[in-house]
Amino acid sequence: MAHLQTVEVPVRGMDCDECTQHVQQAIARVPGVASVNVFLSSEKAVIRLDAALVELSTVRKAVESAGYSVPDSAALPATTPLGNFTQRIVTLLAVVFGAVLFIVVIGEWFGLFERLTERVPYLVGLALVVASGWPIFLNVMRAALKRQITSHALMSLGVIAALAVGQWTTAAVVVFFMRVGAYTETFATEGARRAVKDLTAMAPQTARIERDGTEHEVPIAEVAVGETVIVRPGEKIPVDGEVIGGQATVDQSAITGESMPVEVVSGSQVFAATMAHLGSLRVRTTRTGADTTFGRVVKMVEEAETHRADVQRFADKFSAYYLPVVAGLAALTFLIRQDPLATAAVLVVACSCSVALATPIAMLASIGAAAKRGLLIKGGKYLELLARADVLLLDKTGTLTLGQPRIVDIIPLNGLPAAEILSLAASAERYSEHPLAAAVRTAASGQNLALSDPQNFEAVPGMGMRANVNGSLITIGNRRMIPAAASLPLAAELEGQGKTLLFLARGGELAGVLAAADTLRPEVPAALAEVRALGIRYIELLTGDNEPTAAALAQELGVRYRANLLPEDKIAIVKQYQAQGHIVVMIGDGVNDAPALAQAHVGIAMGAAGADIAIEAAHVALMREDWTLVPEVLRIARRTMGVVKMNLAFTAVYNLLGLTLAAFGFLPPIFAAAAQSLPDLGILANSARLLRQRR
Repeated sequence: MAHLQTVEVPVRGMDCDECTQHVQQAIARVPGVASVNVFLSSEKAVIRLDAALVELSTVRKAVESAGYSVPDSAALPATTPLGNFTQRIVTLLAVVFGAVLFIVVIGEWFGLFERLTERVPYLVGLALVVASGWPIFLNVMRAALKRQITSHALMSLGVIAALAVGQWTTAAVVVFFMRVGAYTETFATEGARRAVKDLTAMAPQTARIERDGTEHEVPIAEVAVGETVIVRPGEKIPVDGEVIGGQATVDQSAITGESMPVEVVSGSQVFAATMAHLGSLRVRTTRTGADTTFGRVVKMVEEAETHRADVQRFADKFSAYYLPVVAGLAALTFLIRQDPLATAAVLVVACSCSVALATPIAMLASIGAAAKRGLLIKGGKYLELLARADVLLLDKTGTLTLGQPRIVDIIPLNGLPAAEILSLAASAERYSEHPLAAAVRTAASGQNLALSDPQNFEAVPGMGMRANVNGSLITIGNRRMIPAAASLPLAAELEGQGKTLLFLARGGELAGVLAAADTLRPEVPAALAEVRALGIRYIELLTGDNEPTAAALAQELGVRYRANLLPEDKIAIVKQYQAQGHIVVMIGDGVNDAPALAQAHVGIAMGAAGADIAIEAAHVALMREDWTLVPEVLRIARRTMGVVKMNLAFTAVYNLLGLTLAAFGFLPPIFAAAAQSLPDLGILANSARLLRQRR
């Protein structure tokens, strides 16, 4: 397999997690396939294969052998028009027949239709049962030949048992409810898929590009990096890129989940699937299709199924043991009570579909709904871990703070006015690229101060700079740059508050001090209070800043801290907590914190829109820099796991009650068939609440 390729193959007919496993196993057995992942939400298989050994027709046959289908690549419908029409007709006939028959059986229950049912020959009834349930029976037989047991296997045995004792009407009603159950599962899965499909539908399919001085509308796949895309008012931006002309208000909710639009001008970065309003744009393309931020978001949401929660693995194991146990219980019922109908009722009522649906439906619904709000969760595994987390580790710069220092204090010395100190400092640093120089210039601009052009500018790495401003030598920098600053008592007090100091001297004489500080995000204190209320017991600040700066911020937030840390130190701290049995969540900006984010049980990247390393390294990506999303994602996780546990508890109690009633003869096969469809509806209704997450 020297030349491996990754291909995506659509698969139709899957409606539960059990289906994806059957398809995955079938494709994995094809010679030349290196790996395969099958996704229920997007109805596709992502296959890593050797193109010289594997053809699409081979993959299609493997999928069909598992009981599912691969549509033609040129057509989106699951089958050909004729096949689709036939399937609908058969389904309609089966539903009508089952409904009418159910009424007849109820009538027979009350002694009204004995003559009518007696007039139907047994062989005719048998043929009707086989015809109505043939698609399900075929899948059961295919699975049995591969030593697999499907959720419909027990019900099929129940049908056989009813036919064996001459109760073809009972068998027909069981088949009817098997079909109802199958459609209920499909409907439940479609409800969970809806959020993912709605997300995918946001992507534009065409782009208006400028070639040879004229505009052409082309499919997205034909847009190349570097080409200029024209976006008019009310249109979606089709690519990631840089604005090179025009101005507009852009709704970025598809990426960040933020409802407030932003103003973009030349030099601004824009993202695919966002909407331009009140202006036109010319955008130089930097990414297209699946490589855009939106494309990576969709891919991550689709592939979230591969990160399965432990509770989902439990459900899989439960299903594997559940079916043999029920078969044994049915055999025991027959041996003790010698009642074939009670035995059939046990087999019919014990459908494991609801167990298989309980976890993935809730996870899909929650992950898809969260993605539309700018919260990207890579899988149910991380939802489960977030719900159990008790440690929160925090990066500082760019996470708790804006990562943009600003001047917060100006202290004049020797009678020089504060405005003049700021003007001299900004003039001297007018052309410096240092972040603190930018903070000085921003402060001067905020006061509308006039700046002078510096002469003989000289930067001293690690210390500061000097320049001539209006005929005076201006020196600005740290203590090492201006030794006279070491004797200032005020300096120690300001540094104790976590501020960075710039000392300014004019003509060799100390003239003033400028104090800079990185600004704390205003929503952080309230967000941390919510996090504590949600059960996080330990919150600690991990920063590479010095001790005074870290201490001041930690005191303001009421958290513990560790300062002067390197990236490897942060990883070691995460491991320490993990070794003590804690579930650790780490929040960073996704750049220098990538190793620690990956090490934590759940790494959360703040403001990940457009940042490749943030999306790749973190397990959860917050697409906008908003700390209110942190308690929100914790609430989503806890709510999702609450729904999952409720689904499993409801299923366990319902099945236990149904098996007991059936085994003792209180639940006839007809009503057992009806009863086995109800848990699916209950799980659907309960999980659907996650599609409408509360803020």
